[in-house]
Amino acid sequence: MSMVVNPRRLDDVVILDLSGRITIGEGTLILRDRIQKLLKGGDRKFLLNLADVDYIDSSGLGELVSSFTTVRNQEGQLKLLNLTRRVQDLLQITKLLTVFEAFNSEAEALKTMK
Repeated sequence: MSMVVNPRRLDDVVILDLSGRITIGEGTLILRDRIQKLLKGGDRKFLLNLADVDYIDSSGLGELVSSFTTVRNQEGQLKLLNLTRRVQDLLQITKLLTVFEAFNSEAEALKTMK
């Protein structure tokens, strides 16, 4: 199953509802292209909703870090939302939970977007 990205907007925050697998190839390219286009369009605040992501491989992790860095280098914010147990464990093992801000509530995450 390939990854699907459904963007929606709340004020100046773009929420990307992701579903499927973030894996080498199509999954990472879809995410990178979408974020690049939004950045070019002037968006700087992103919330990645991972509630329906069932698997992330090492390339997918790399793409999350790359997207985070790209957004931050352009004075933006990228935060994670609704991590599944599997994804949370993966981010914990790789120590990436210390890099990303992750939230279980969309309302809480939105409050932190300045």
